Amino acid sequence: MSLLLVVLVSGVVLSLAYRLYGRALARWVRLDDTAVTPAVEFRDDVDYVPIEPKFLLGQHFSAIAAAGPITGPILAGAMFGWVPALLWILFGSIFVGGVHDFMALIGSVRHRGRSLADVVQRLMTHRSYLLFQVFIWVTLVYVIVAFTDIVAGSFVGQQTLAEGTVVHGAGIASSSVLYLLLPLAMGLLLRYTKLSLGVATLIFIPLVGLAIWVGQFIPLDLAAWLGLEVYQAQKVWVVVLLLYCLVAGMVPVWLLLQPRGHLGGVFLFVALAVGGIGVALGGHAIQYPAFIGWQSLGANPQPLLPILFITVACGACSGFHSIVASGTTSKQLRRESDATSVGYGSMLLEAMVAVLALACVMMLSSGEHQATGGNPNFVYAQGMARFMEVFHVPVAFALSFGLLAFTTFVYDTLDVCTRLGRYIVQELTGWSGLGGRLVATLLTVGVPLLFVLQTSRDAAGNVIPAWKVYWPLFGASNQLLAALGLLAATAWLQRTYRARWVWPVTGLPTLFMVLMSCWALAQFVWTGFIAGGLHWAPSPVPYVAGVLLVLAALMLVEAARVFARPVSADDAAAAAEAAPAEG
Repeated sequence: MSLLLVVLVSGVVLSLAYRLYGRALARWVRLDDTAVTPAVEFRDDVDYVPIEPKFLLGQHFSAIAAAGPITGPILAGAMFGWVPALLWILFGSIFVGGVHDFMALIGSVRHRGRSLADVVQRLMTHRSYLLFQVFIWVTLVYVIVAFTDIVAGSFVGQQTLAEGTVVHGAGIASSSVLYLLLPLAMGLLLRYTKLSLGVATLIFIPLVGLAIWVGQFIPLDLAAWLGLEVYQAQKVWVVVLLLYCLVAGMVPVWLLLQPRGHLGGVFLFVALAVGGIGVALGGHAIQYPAFIGWQSLGANPQPLLPILFITVACGACSGFHSIVASGTTSKQLRRESDATSVGYGSMLLEAMVAVLALACVMMLSSGEHQATGGNPNFVYAQGMARFMEVFHVPVAFALSFGLLAFTTFVYDTLDVCTRLGRYIVQELTGWSGLGGRLVATLLTVGVPLLFVLQTSRDAAGNVIPAWKVYWPLFGASNQLLAALGLLAATAWLQRTYRARWVWPVTGLPTLFMVLMSCWALAQFVWTGFIAGGLHWAPSPVPYVAGVLLVLAALMLVEAARVFARPVSADDAAAAAEAAPAEG
């Protein structure tokens, strides 16, 4: 079967969903362009700034579409076949992920730009707010754990293509370091000169290409320099990356995050365009199995239910999106109708990123996939290299481009997660000032360090990468966070509209996501403590899974109390505030 046909059909399905279901969502929540949004009402040109939807869409999309929709679909497609992964990407993004993101955005707008945690506190109880904040922080920690280790894996070893071309991880490390220096220079120039953003983009994007090319000639080979084994060198890179997170979580946003986020966003669209053109003109055929079975292959087989849904993760639905939507995007929405394109549309665009990532698996034979070691970064890079064949780009440069693109998307995630984690710790503890910021950031990156530095081995004594150990836990916690976000949306919608459409639109997705994520977490607890007889688990995964299950159960109990109680005067006032206000 032609790869182009699958990608085209996916694009058509997502486009139709945007036009039909997106419009239906807008109609049901009664988007009103006469209502004054928080960006307009509280405009301060710092946090509250009304932005044109075409610019806000790009900003929001680059913030949410990092490495998650690449890693998850590649892992799930390789485990169960590309058809189950593709179906969940499409239908999950349309009926679950897109609804979740849209409701988080417009719900925050209707609550004066408050974060999702603040909305939970207003709709439910203060106890719910505290539980939700802790749950978000734990989820952010495991985002940092999973993605830090994946990136560190790109900086060691080497990748050999079929024709003999070798790309060294140490060269990718060099390119990555050079890439991080570029936004620092860009931020300083934008801050202290009259250089415009457009001109700066035209200057620095070619320099990113130069960094990709130069990296292979000046490798940062820590394994050779320090006399370490590959897995030990990877641990050193983990420490370096977490030190980067520590700095990125504290420095002014204009110096690093904003210019790096802009370059990363442009790079994301370039990679998406390269993938689309490569699919259209490359004539690639599908070689990977469409369906492997109800259990994955390998020494540690996993059941399709529920593992598929937590593995695809951000490619179909992500609780992390609600934090972004209600934390920053809602404060920049110019008018309510923009929520359809920014909230719902961006999730469907992310689904296309996931489809193209899945296409990188679909092109491979089973043997070629095994040659990559199953690492999603190398699978993605090899796929991008094949897509770039239509441009007659040297294979080594193309593979380096794919690896640096993957790394760049991860930097987006790490930056945002570290800063959000710091905010939550400071809000819960009341720590302030430079000391408070430092301690809160150290806590947010220190806990991931404890997990990632542990070395896990399989029965044969082989080292298991940390991201493989913790990805299922990240996926389950992220999906459960999405379920809790949908739960908050259901509470708001039912209290505000009391309409029949609320339960099928947000209620059923809530139940589905709670079931799949809790099922997966319960499975981790069972495997860790109970299977084969009661025992202490050597891995922290079942312990954290148990904590997440308890937090989720407490949140569900709080929600049940809210739904069961009669509508009070305070409830009526909250509902009135959440309805569109004439401006």
